[in-house]
Amino acid sequence: MKLYETAMTPSCRRVSIFLKELGIDVERVQVDVRGGENLSDTFKSKSLNGKVPLLELDEGTTLCESVAICRYFDLTYPNTHKLFGDSALEQAQVEMWHRVVEFQGLYAGFQAFRNLSGIYKDREHCVYAWGEESKARVAAFLPQLEQRLAQSRFIATDRFTIVDITAYIFIGFTQKALELSVFEHYPHITRWFEQLSQRPAFQ
Repeated sequence: MKLYETAMTPSCRRVSIFLKELGIDVERVQVDVRGGENLSDTFKSKSLNGKVPLLELDEGTTLCESVAICRYFDLTYPNTHKLFGDSALEQAQVEMWHRVVEFQGLYAGFQAFRNLSGIYKDREHCVYAWGEESKARVAAFLPQLEQRLAQSRFIATDRFTIVDITAYIFIGFTQKALELSVFEHYPHITRWFEQLSQRPAFQ
């Protein structure tokens, strides 16, 4: 089994944290995304979307998309608490909050960064105005996340789940790449972020 990744990217870091939480060690293969290695015919023959991360199983089956990879490990490796939820209600709550955090937070952040920075302008059309709009949507989502964390220790349920991993990646990315002052204005997000930062998998 091999995990193709670019360690610095948010999506790959999400999988890496997830694996550490479950105590799973997988062979890693680094892919030079900035250099376009993921666009090569060799890589695209393995990957449905030409992106990292990509998991290649021993018999040759491949999985792309970070959440799909995490779900595979959550179902196939024994762990005390499933990070996608145990009961039907927990699984539904995780699915609900995960979609909220991804679509209103993480993906909007990606769109803001890619369009404002032009980091991949050699392979995609960047629209500065859409980057600004996406950044504004990220800023508008932060109060909703703050309100939730004022009510709950974790985001989806009363225990740690994959939603917390995704939101942690989102907040770190927002603070660094978009230069939004999260920790200065949102005490509950800050408390939660610092709490997660103490977990071994996040260090």
